[in-house]
Amino acid sequence: MQLTSRKVLSLRTKVLTALVALGVVGVAAAARIAVASDHQDTAEVELNPQRDMNDVYVFPGSAPDRIVLAMTVASPTTPAQARTRGFGTDVLYQFRIDNTGDAREDMVLQATFEGTGRDQTVTLRGPVAPLFKGPVSRLVTRAPILTGSTNTVLGSASGMQLFAGVRDDPFFIDLERFFRIIPDRRPVTGPLSRIPPTPSASVFRGPNPPFSGETPVDFVAGLNGLAIVVELPTALLTRGGNSRIGVWGTTSQAIRN
Repeated sequence: MQLTSRKVLSLRTKVLTALVALGVVGVAAAARIAVASDHQDTAEVELNPQRDMNDVYVFPGSAPDRIVLAMTVASPTTPAQARTRGFGTDVLYQFRIDNTGDAREDMVLQATFEGTGRDQTVTLRGPVAPLFKGPVSRLVTRAPILTGSTNTVLGSASGMQLFAGVRDDPFFIDLERFFRIIPDRRPVTGPLSRIPPTPSASVFRGPNPPFSGETPVDFVAGLNGLAIVVELPTALLTRGGNSRIGVWGTTSQAIRN
């Protein structure tokens, strides 16, 4: 699988894009690795963590003809917060898939949630053609593919599988040092908000030049996020015979028909 990534930000929608080249008979080994990530980039999403998309991942599945799509939101979530934090019930979480090469979605997978905290119900629709392409997001009318409780695996190993719930944040970042280098990006609440408003460092901590020689600190170690993970047959996303697809994720206001 060849994987590259870019990040696109707008006022209401955050997008992480991954372009995936799929082999004819399966998913080839990774040729490139996506390195983009995004956590709490504005005060608006800091105060609305369920809308704050962090990462989008695309992996080979449990068999050569299967693929895994994953997105994470709401990081950092502390262990105490993880006992009560759930997905936004007014948020539409979407994987968008381009299988024609025009950088516009031909299919969507849409996840919505009901309930509070860890006692939520997730509903997954798709993959199906969207009602509209582009920034307008409406819930598709097709009947749900999967529905059930969060924090458990739903579906079947031969068809569609879904997990939505709390997971350890897999990203590594020395966030305290980052905000010392670029202090205008520091959060408005919490201990990192007390970092001086003017730059107090010029390089990241690390063992070798051009780093500082200090030991880096993984700020998100032991912290969590909310993950939506879908495994499904690759053929469901490559309809029409195109072996190269684009995958990106969005969060937006849930507009129901």
